Amino acid sequence: MYGVQVEVTCTVYNCQEMDRKSRRNATNRITLTPLTVVEGALALAEAEGLEAVTIRRLAKELGVTPMALYWHFGSKDELLDGMAARIFEEVDLSVDASARWQEQLRTLLGSMLGVLRAHPSTAILLSTRTASSEGSLRATEVVLDILRRGGFAPAEATQIARHALSTVTNLVSGEPGVVAREESGEMIDARRRARLFLESLPPERYPRLVEAAVPLSEGVHPDAYFAFGLDLLLAGIETMAARKRQGPDPLPGE
Repeated sequence: MYGVQVEVTCTVYNCQEMDRKSRRNATNRITLTPLTVVEGALALAEAEGLEAVTIRRLAKELGVTPMALYWHFGSKDELLDGMAARIFEEVDLSVDASARWQEQLRTLLGSMLGVLRAHPSTAILLSTRTASSEGSLRATEVVLDILRRGGFAPAEATQIARHALSTVTNLVSGEPGVVAREESGEMIDARRRARLFLESLPPERYPRLVEAAVPLSEGVHPDAYFAFGLDLLLAGIETMAARKRQGPDPLPGE
């Protein structure tokens, strides 16, 4: 009698537990689309680095089989292209038609920089993957159009656009240790030791290192670091445009 009652109770409990698991699995189950796959890959890259993104690992994170992902992306290369395309879609390509071309370029590159700062682990994809998505083609068109109005010929504009994209992506993905975020006591102590080392150098051999000991060893706020990098890039482009307006440099002896 007791055995029968216990068996019935356990059976009811098991049914309830199975029902709970079924509801939980149904809640966690996602509908796979190219967008959900790409967003999952971007999240994985930002959490563990771009090298962690593989079809097998991503499938595990999404709770599906690798074959389910291959239905949307035939290879890892295709997935990386999709990730780059998704990032390009976030860039604001609208420009103020009444603004000078220099300001238009600053606004556009500033938007791109902001987007890449949100995806530091995958920023490098924008300069290493083939620009064939609608977003990347549109971004390239807008940049070339701005540079054309700045007086640059197609070949020059192409070179500038390539270097600008490479500079912006490397500015984010190659972020050095001087960029200060929430620094630990260990990092603060390491900076102090670096400053003391630089200050102790022989001033007759390293006068500039000694006088720059503080700025060389202290951390830089991220906003200030990226703003200066963008200013440096744009200053170079504007200088090239000014030289074009002045005409070619005179030959030696002229």
